Amino acid sequence: MDFFHDLGSFFIALLSFFVLVAWLMALFSIVADLFRDRELAGWAKAVWLFFLILIPLFTALIYVIVRGGGMAERAMAQAQASKAEADEYIRSVASGAVGEIAKAKELLDAGAITPEEFATLKAKALA
Repeated sequence: MDFFHDLGSFFIALLSFFVLVAWLMALFSIVADLFRDRELAGWAKAVWLFFLILIPLFTALIYVIVRGGGMAERAMAQAQASKAEADEYIRSVASGAVGEIAKAKELLDAGAITPEEFATLKAKALA
């Protein structure tokens, strides 16, 4: 009987830990959304934060009901902006090496540089 009591206590502790982590993730998502929203005035953000500290569960529930749709839209816009920035960086880095090699190839074709110099420029661009 003692084994089942210990096992039950373990699962209750595990469930409690899961609920705590889920609650903290939801709370951090709400606070991040508050600061991400540019349309909400500063005093309104302060009121939301005040009530999140004072009555956290009820305020979080109300926030998700009232502003949940906008919360998803802002998160989607943030993800798209991050993806666009990453894509632009990748394009700039990739085109930089390719552009240098293309210029070196044009110089080689024009006879301005030797094949050894072309190999050196190519290795330098790829490094």
